[in-house]
Amino acid sequence: MKKIYLLTKIIFHISNIGLIILYLYPGSILGWLIYGDFQKQPQITSDFVVSSSHAYAFMFLSLLGMISYINNRIMILFLYLFLISIFLELSHFIIPERNFEYSDLFGNLTGVFLIFILFNLYRFLKDNK
Repeated sequence: MKKIYLLTKIIFHISNIGLIILYLYPGSILGWLIYGDFQKQPQITSDFVVSSSHAYAFMFLSLLGMISYINNRIMILFLYLFLISIFLELSHFIIPERNFEYSDLFGNLTGVFLIFILFNLYRFLKDNK
């Protein structure tokens, strides 16, 4: 079981670094890989109030983090994910070819909060059996 947690932690940290690189690069690396165009952003599903791609990315990262640190540091991890989601989107004010968008910020925060709520609900139900 310790090997699974260690592997999950490694995947979490690699994913975290990858997400930071994707956010801070002036252009769309994924757009270049998929479409051959740095200006084109790939879209998984259509947006509704929040950016779905951003919500999925932060849900994935948050889920990996919550699984990795299931027994400790959950509030520190939540605070980190919350702050990094805000910082990365605000960084688009100063990065060339990138634009700050509220829908992206709300997508980031939605992904973090949704996993945090579901994780705490799971822990509550597990503890009250």
